[in-house]
Amino acid sequence: MTAYQPATALPRELLSRNDVRAAISAHDFGLVFRIARSEAGISYSKIATECDIKPERVGALARGHGSVTTFEKIAKIADALRIPGDMLGLAPRVWESVMQSGSPPVVPAHTTTESRDGEDTVRRREFFKASAGTGLAVGLPEFSQINIGRRIGHDAPDQLRKRTARLRRLDEILGGGDTYRVYLGEQLATKRLMRECDYGEQTRLALLSVLAEQAQQAGWAAFDGGNHADARSLYEDSYRAATQAGDTALAGNALAFLAYQQISGDREAGIGTALTACRTAGPDAPPGVRALLHERLAWAYAVAGQVHGTEQALNDAETALNEHDGTLQPDWASWVDHNELQIMTGRCWTELRRPLRAVPVLEDALAKYEDTHARDKSLYLSWLADSYMSAGEIEQAASTARRSLELSAGVASVRPRQRIQPTLRRLSSHRELPAVAAVLELAQG
Repeated sequence: MTAYQPATALPRELLSRNDVRAAISAHDFGLVFRIARSEAGISYSKIATECDIKPERVGALARGHGSVTTFEKIAKIADALRIPGDMLGLAPRVWESVMQSGSPPVVPAHTTTESRDGEDTVRRREFFKASAGTGLAVGLPEFSQINIGRRIGHDAPDQLRKRTARLRRLDEILGGGDTYRVYLGEQLATKRLMRECDYGEQTRLALLSVLAEQAQQAGWAAFDGGNHADARSLYEDSYRAATQAGDTALAGNALAFLAYQQISGDREAGIGTALTACRTAGPDAPPGVRALLHERLAWAYAVAGQVHGTEQALNDAETALNEHDGTLQPDWASWVDHNELQIMTGRCWTELRRPLRAVPVLEDALAKYEDTHARDKSLYLSWLADSYMSAGEIEQAASTARRSLELSAGVASVRPRQRIQPTLRRLSSHRELPAVAAVLELAQG
């Protein structure tokens, strides 16, 4: 299948020209429109339609009147003209991993584009938010392009899985409140495709596996956005689809997601489901999958206050990671590495009120995280702030809590703010300290 190319896509030879590159870098889209019409034969009316800009506005920009300043419009123009993100000066590596037409690179959670400062981080996040909200950052073919005719070929599930992997990169920048509709739409579209099309048995099983993966992705976004009922329903859908597909690794991961939800209300049930997740995936699951499931089991034990179970599960996760021989892991588990395990270890020791063990592990792991992963870093900082409090380092806890709040501003995820609240309450009894007073004022604002 060839990648879908919009009618307004600028030819590569134009994108390589210095005058075009300079215009794009300066967001001088009027000049870009003039060159697109004169040298690529792309009419202003076509540009207006594809970029969702009024025709008279396109003409005015082309004559040098006005400029494009909002990220939503920049996203639409960039998507329509197929302008790479590095030419815009915005999040080049992440943009390319989402926009490219081939298979995406594996991008661990702690490696991403460099952020010059906090303002740049927010601008990049807003850029992707605008893109995802309009469906334009995806840069992928519609289902009508994938499904030509009533019969689905054997390669369709692989194409859909690659599409799902590319969409997963949005979660590295955005919160579930921004991505939920995109992910849910993918899952519902696959359901419709399975209902309305013909295919062989092997293709059916592969499509069920894709459906299970998409349901987990949508469930995670729902959970991250605070929609727990929908998250649970999607995880259960995922488990059923994965079981029907015979994909034990995905079935185990669906149970692990459910356990993560359960543990906050019923600790014993959460541990039981996490144990079942590990058994369901089995010893032959890829090392990254086993590491991920044992991480979540460790968390369930830690929340329940069970030290021995926590240590054993963390050791099992470490053993699994050490078995990784470089073979390809499922994309949905590819983000699990030794740094991620360090983070989980620090979280567990924080939950078990062992700050002397938690603090150095979290400090070391967080030093490797870029601020562009604002949601995850703000969450992890909240556990570090918690451990500082338990260690009696009040001002350090306040400083870390402040950084967590700053990073989470504007992220469409309820979890960072929820997670920092207990630490803020503990800090409130020390409000006479300037650092504490400052973070409490920030939290109220």
